[in-house]
Amino acid sequence: MADAFDTRSDYRTAIEQVRTAAAAYYSGPDLAMDDADYDALMHRIAATEEAHPQWKPEDSPTEVVAAGGGVVGDVVHSEPMLSLDNVFDEDSLRRWAARLDKLLGRPAAGYTVEPKIDGLAIAARYEDGRLVQVATRGDGRAGEDVTGQARRAAGLPERLPEPLTIEVRGEVFMTDADFEVANAMRTGTGEPPFAHPRSAAAGTLRAQDRTYDAPMSFLAYGVRGLGDGPHSAAMAELQRLGVASTGGGPVCATIDEILVAVKELSEGRATLGYGIDGAVIKADDPADRDQAGSGSRAPRWGIAYKFPADTRTTRLKAIEVQIGRTGVITPVAVLEPVQISGVIVTSATLHNFDDLVRRNVRAGDTVFVRRAGDVIPEITGAKLDERPADSVPFEPPAHCPRCGGEIDRTQKRWRCTTGRACGAREALSYYASRDCLDIEGLGGKIIDMLIASGRVTDPADLYDLDVPTLSAFDRMGEVSATKLVTAIQASKSQPLGRVLTGLGVRMTGRSMSRRLATHFGTMDALLAATPLELQEVDAVGPERAVTIAAELVELAPVIARLAERGVNMTEPTYRPRPTPADPSAPTATDASAASADADGTLVTPGARLPLQKEDGTPMTVVVTGSVPGLTRNEGNEAVERLGGRSSGSVSKKTDLVVVGEGAGSKAAKAEALGVTIMPAEAFAELLQASGL
Repeated sequence: MADAFDTRSDYRTAIEQVRTAAAAYYSGPDLAMDDADYDALMHRIAATEEAHPQWKPEDSPTEVVAAGGGVVGDVVHSEPMLSLDNVFDEDSLRRWAARLDKLLGRPAAGYTVEPKIDGLAIAARYEDGRLVQVATRGDGRAGEDVTGQARRAAGLPERLPEPLTIEVRGEVFMTDADFEVANAMRTGTGEPPFAHPRSAAAGTLRAQDRTYDAPMSFLAYGVRGLGDGPHSAAMAELQRLGVASTGGGPVCATIDEILVAVKELSEGRATLGYGIDGAVIKADDPADRDQAGSGSRAPRWGIAYKFPADTRTTRLKAIEVQIGRTGVITPVAVLEPVQISGVIVTSATLHNFDDLVRRNVRAGDTVFVRRAGDVIPEITGAKLDERPADSVPFEPPAHCPRCGGEIDRTQKRWRCTTGRACGAREALSYYASRDCLDIEGLGGKIIDMLIASGRVTDPADLYDLDVPTLSAFDRMGEVSATKLVTAIQASKSQPLGRVLTGLGVRMTGRSMSRRLATHFGTMDALLAATPLELQEVDAVGPERAVTIAAELVELAPVIARLAERGVNMTEPTYRPRPTPADPSAPTATDASAASADADGTLVTPGARLPLQKEDGTPMTVVVTGSVPGLTRNEGNEAVERLGGRSSGSVSKKTDLVVVGEGAGSKAAKAEALGVTIMPAEAFAELLQASGL
């Protein structure tokens, strides 16, 4: 049993801490408290209420679902969505099973053991087989309507094969693959990566105006309206109907069988492809559930067995400050190497300077490190009793450590006020990288020499370099200088999409830069676009449009200098025309019919583009594995040049999956969903025939 608080003041403070943590947990963006700390605090609150029942308020977090942290909406649940009580060891689980037997007056008829997914609980209602409404748990009584966003979750079909009226309850979450794609999308917009799959799923599900469609998944853990049979049978029936569920595990007859199943689930958690934080044990027989009943917060017929987080200790060697290419300043922990979940970790995120203060860690501390969501290493705290006597708190920088400029501290993520000028080296390296202007031979050492000499301060200066200038630098020589100048001059012909990518416009990435370039065609048209016109581009919302417009104004002088030096400012694309009456007329894939018009745009007579639907809208295409002659990014570029929209995840809305050598789970998922599959060789042939 946990220790009770000694004073009423400490007890009330703990309640407020729990409520604050719950609000952060259920609203999605960040976690204010580690799960283990939250559970421990809840146990101390419960122990205090047992010792001092007169202190307990009516809305105690031990009585209210979501501890008051759920976001309440307008959708009232058909029945309250209760939480589950937790146990953390075998003895506690045995005591729970014994209490259930005592309530029933006999042993339970059977138990199911299912993975406990750390996602966002929802209730999804089907009427006559059609998904009509999805709501979050909220406060357990009413939640938010998230129907539009939830429809994208894999495992939650739009229609059932039979005209059933049922309510499915389960978790929306992100698989490991979902989380990887979601972070690529998020960082591609200039935003920081998600810290945890759970917060990523919650934030994505509740976001009304997010400018990208991050993938999500769904697993059901309960259903109403499928009859009065056992829970295990209901979960199997959901699977038959096409709804993914947590069922499929064994039905256990005894507590010893339950413990074996829990152990197997814990040992196999790394192979699931998604994160779980425990096992859920439930009475399988509905009659047992009815007899056992529920409390105000949790059912008596179910329990969550929480797994310990994979947290290790190591020494924090130093705290360093990193400055991104747009001037963002971030503290990073340098660690003595430690293995966590099979990965050697040598550094960990500290998120921001406020978070660093809250976690109270210092150089020299022995710190607790875990992989958040088994992906991103993070420090959760320090062993304060082992702190060196001579340790001192970390002093945040007063000025930008790189350029000495002022720091904007108005937001959690500090930023150097000089912005890109501060990050000239990173900006030039990014501009020259393979996915941008692809300037071979322009490495970090050469960029350092160019900046130090004052010859280059922004990308436009690169095009003023000549062989005599470069060959005067140490270890350059005439041959190397000639090759580099040739590579720099060749980069002038890169398409507008790559130029935009190389400029690093905030809230854009490779994909968004290509969409902007394709939509507007020329840099002049893009620069003249209003925020309202920018929103005509797929996935550009009001906030992103304003940011892009402001960034382009800031970058206009550099863009003008690039144009003066002959850098291409147009995007080669197709302009489809009405299909000719003559059936022998060339189509969009007849490269011989293509010609270039005055502004350099590739014009092809014929019907719609090869990767457009009949209504002219882009097909959603996923490229997985290697395409002959193309990098992964070039494959995505090719998709969009051919009229499609590239995506990183396969779902029921995917129109085509290009499968090459080394393809993994995406190919298997496409096959399972019945999505059209194209071999990579055929895609390469299509690309070649299209003149691209």
